[in-house]
Amino acid sequence: MIEFTDYTLTAIFGASIVILLAASEIGHLLGLRAAGEANVSTLEAAILGLLALMLSFTFAMALTRFDARREAVLNEANAIGTAALRARLLPTPHNADCLKLLRDYVQLRLEITQRVLTPAELSAAIAHSNEIQGALWRQVTAIVPKNDGMVPTGLFILALNETFDDQEKRVTALRNRVPNIVLAALYGIAVAAIGFAGYTSGTEGRRWRLPVYSMSILVAAVILLIQEIDRPSAGFISVSQQPMIDTANALASYSAEIEPR
Repeated sequence: MIEFTDYTLTAIFGASIVILLAASEIGHLLGLRAAGEANVSTLEAAILGLLALMLSFTFAMALTRFDARREAVLNEANAIGTAALRARLLPTPHNADCLKLLRDYVQLRLEITQRVLTPAELSAAIAHSNEIQGALWRQVTAIVPKNDGMVPTGLFILALNETFDDQEKRVTALRNRVPNIVLAALYGIAVAAIGFAGYTSGTEGRRWRLPVYSMSILVAAVILLIQEIDRPSAGFISVSQQPMIDTANALASYSAEIEPR
């Protein structure tokens, strides 16, 4: 099956318009051969209603996934911020080392949102993130023999565990897209609906290109919007990284307080 994420949104929009306009032309030619056929308008309305239902269903799927990605960014930024606050309570030099690792951790997250990553690049970024997690955990294992109290070591460990868990939640949200089979079904229904609109105009012998072409462009635009929302780092609609940027700024100020000491 075609992988829609392999193509740019511009290419998808252009191909959508061409396919839908071609469907309307073919439908109109077939309608001219069957002029005068009864009950065609009723069937056209039913298919257009099905298209509207499919568009709303797919849009809701994409929007739900977009909200999940936005919430995942906020939760991870909060978890990292909490871990950073508790890292300041750790003994020297572990406090400065942990803050530096957390700064690298946040910077990595900001870098991967600046462009659309290939699966290989995303896997490499996750591997690098896991390396930083391992370095943070080694800091914990070095601290525990010196200070195994609930405050501050225990609280830092709890915050660190939550930070590690939120990475998996965010990666899962990032990879969770509208299934290709759903998008393929949407295109199939759109082609059938637009083709039948052209067919109906042919059977009734009315002027048809302006309304049918306009509807084709609108349908292609809505499908483009669905795929735009479903791509977190591409296009004009993207998940705001402001919570992570605020966390990065806070970490920089924490490090500035500790380093002179």
